[in-house]
Amino acid sequence: MFNQTLCRSFAGAAVAGTMAIFTIASSAQAETLKLAHWVPPAHTLTKSTIEPLKNGVEADTNGDLTIDVFPGGELGKGPLEQYVRAVQGVADIVWGLQGYTSSQFPRTMVSELPSVLPDGKAGYDILWDAYDAGQISGEFPGTVPLALWLSEPNIFIMKDRDIRKPEDLKGLKIRVSGSAAAAIIEALGATPVQMPAGEIYNSLQTGLIDGVVTGASAVADFKLDEVANSYTIGAPLGRISFYLVMNKAKYDSLSDASKKAIDDHSGRKLSASAEEGWNAKAKATVEALKATGDNTVIELSDDDIAAFGELTVPVTQKIVSEIGAEDVYATMTGQ
Repeated sequence: MFNQTLCRSFAGAAVAGTMAIFTIASSAQAETLKLAHWVPPAHTLTKSTIEPLKNGVEADTNGDLTIDVFPGGELGKGPLEQYVRAVQGVADIVWGLQGYTSSQFPRTMVSELPSVLPDGKAGYDILWDAYDAGQISGEFPGTVPLALWLSEPNIFIMKDRDIRKPEDLKGLKIRVSGSAAAAIIEALGATPVQMPAGEIYNSLQTGLIDGVVTGASAVADFKLDEVANSYTIGAPLGRISFYLVMNKAKYDSLSDASKKAIDDHSGRKLSASAEEGWNAKAKATVEALKATGDNTVIELSDDDIAAFGELTVPVTQKIVSEIGAEDVYATMTGQ
């Protein structure tokens, strides 16, 4: 009896030891990536971009590679420092706008200018076309881009001012996201004021700015309908470019299986999901603004659009020429 009990004890210990070794090995293989951004979890970014990446990667690796999300600036409050956080490893993956650090992305931001995106083509495609051609890849040092995409068309979002023609902007202070939009606003005779999206609400409410140029989705994502009351749609004002990038050293350190999972759920596929999410939110937002009855929603006629275009479209060629980005322009426009 003693010998049988002893054998059972040894057997049990052996099984437990094997399970412990297996658990340790599994834990050693498991890895977690930190994804940081600065907007609330309810922002369009979550469902359109973060969840497809997170859910896809975790499913493909059976949880060996997980992605923890830190929204609302939990790993650093300044939206302008997002890219640096990825390079320094504060976060493994970050989301941001090229316009917030315009000097780093002059060639990439050609995509934001009026008349660059051809009819019938997606914004993410023109960005990836230029990236794959090596024309903008140098603007993303130390990182691996996981998604590159464009917003819906920019509109005027105003407080107590209706914009129907270029002259209506004379002397006004208009918030912009980056240098491309700033050049457009200057061409229209207004003063551009660059600031992160999170500061728009208070600035519009207090009169620090008279209006905003950005996509309609921002109205819902940042509750701008609470302080704005006039919206002008149709002027050729360009778009906004976005990135989701990963620290390159961290990417290189992953196992082949983990890299494949990242690759399979990023690139053009993830960029398409992101861009579709922005466009869908913009469409729903405009419909909601029209339905409330207490907003002025101005949809410009062809003649009105042409009047704005006479001033904004030439900005594109001017900037392209100044920065020597004719190759980028040709690729993005399909010439």
